Amino acid sequence: MIPSIHKRGSDTVGLIRYLYGPGTKEEHTNPHLVAAFDPLTPDPGRDPSATYQQLQHLLDQPVNALPKGRRPAKHVWHISVRASPEDPILSDENWATIARRTVAATGIAPDGDEAACRWAAVRHADDHIHIIATLVRDDGRRPRLHNEARRAQAEARRIEADYRLRQVAPGDGTAAKRPTSAARHKAERLGQEAASQELLREHVRRALAGASDETEFFDRLAAEGVRIDKRLAPSGDVLGYKVAIVGDRNKAQEPIWYAGSTLAPDLSLPRIRKRFTAAADLEREAAAFYSSGVSAPARARYAAADATDTARAAFAFGDERTAAAHLVGVGEVLDAIAQTTIGPSRTELREAAWYFERATRSHIRAKDQEMYALRRAARQIVHSGTALGRGPDGTATALILDVVILAVIAAARWHAARGHAQQTEAAQQAAGHLRAAYQAAAAEPLAALRTHGERLHAPTRQRHTNTVRAALPHLADRLQTEPGWDSLVMVLDQAEQAGYDTTALLSKAAAQRDLTSADSASDVLVWRLHHLGFITPPPRRPRPNPSPAPGASPVTGAVPRQEATRPRRRL
Repeated sequence: MIPSIHKRGSDTVGLIRYLYGPGTKEEHTNPHLVAAFDPLTPDPGRDPSATYQQLQHLLDQPVNALPKGRRPAKHVWHISVRASPEDPILSDENWATIARRTVAATGIAPDGDEAACRWAAVRHADDHIHIIATLVRDDGRRPRLHNEARRAQAEARRIEADYRLRQVAPGDGTAAKRPTSAARHKAERLGQEAASQELLREHVRRALAGASDETEFFDRLAAEGVRIDKRLAPSGDVLGYKVAIVGDRNKAQEPIWYAGSTLAPDLSLPRIRKRFTAAADLEREAAAFYSSGVSAPARARYAAADATDTARAAFAFGDERTAAAHLVGVGEVLDAIAQTTIGPSRTELREAAWYFERATRSHIRAKDQEMYALRRAARQIVHSGTALGRGPDGTATALILDVVILAVIAAARWHAARGHAQQTEAAQQAAGHLRAAYQAAAAEPLAALRTHGERLHAPTRQRHTNTVRAALPHLADRLQTEPGWDSLVMVLDQAEQAGYDTTALLSKAAAQRDLTSADSASDVLVWRLHHLGFITPPPRRPRPNPSPAPGASPVTGAVPRQEATRPRRRL
């Protein structure tokens, strides 16, 4: 049950015409009154003799009774109450009760108040009602409407419980404002995939991911094709900004602007500036990974996996302000991955980033300096270029997604422990899309590993089987029955050829997370081994007799060494 309070107005009969009319897209059916302040209120939907003007005159009577100088300029109050799509269709009697509870909870018409405001509830669809009220009581006083939106939400939660409807997560005042139905309908007419403010929020988030300062932020925002209007002080300093979608204009053919703080509470310029760190630090970090022989997009994702793993631990063991900072940082990493990944996982990544954005905001104040490592990682990803959905880049993307999924699940648990219902639900939704993105990204590299693993000689496969039994005796039987077993064997073979102690490496990988709840423990170990092989130099020791080289590694794209005397390479 979702109550939405709309902007106050001054045209009572105009709103009545809309509520009883066909709707902007002929979506209104059988409009009629379900409840009102007076049982004898005329219903233009069911009574042929009743008119819109009669209903308007009745509602406006207390307003018109005041001297003109005392009449409120915006005297029309309007709220819609909508059921969730999965809820059953409620009867008119049900909606009448819901309307009375809503006006009582908000202060429009408290129970037992004979001089309350006048109101009427109109139903023109199966799933919602509209309540119109005038903001002058019968005794000439104004209603007390302090925090009426919050009180409407609280009453909606009670209504859901009483009628056994879907329990909507209660809000905490940190959510971005939802677009109006008019904005959504306009987006459809313009052929946009979402309302302008939702598109702009996504553009701003993408431009912000890893940006080192506001100059880069505005440059990247302009590159997204967004109109920008900066508010300048006499000194020339930027005080704020607003943005608009090209082609989105009002009736006067002027761009429709949205301030950053209107898009989301954390997208105001002062809040954005808190994220910026010294550009020199970011550039120095960026220079380090460009010098590597591994492709820049792949190496950036490996580096981001480290920072994201640190964030995952912070959600479990860090203080609240550190965890709040890591939420923002993980959100930027996810935005960076979504905008730089090409392949079948891209759509799911964008959806995941869209949902997780809600999970990054709470009333807990973040320690801004704690998000710097993640912001550096996001910057590396953005500046490293586009990652293809195959080969080493695809492998690196699958690896970072495996880590990000765990971080997002940990974030959901962190929010749940603090009663942040909307953020918990958003993180869970993001995790679902991330799993789908991971499956798309991991399919090719895992298949390549599996193929090479199947081709290993029997003695080699047996040696790696013995390693698994020695390192993980409680999981060995399960791992051998999983589809990813051959992929795990292949990664162990690569690690052995690179000079690693595979038993120790496998034990370390298994200790990094609980494997009993994993859908595929072998897949988890593949990415953990691969990650450990990337960040941990192998010991300089004689290598055991390797199996014949299977050719170019499907994980790194490199050909395994054949001489034990050559420098050890990373897995």
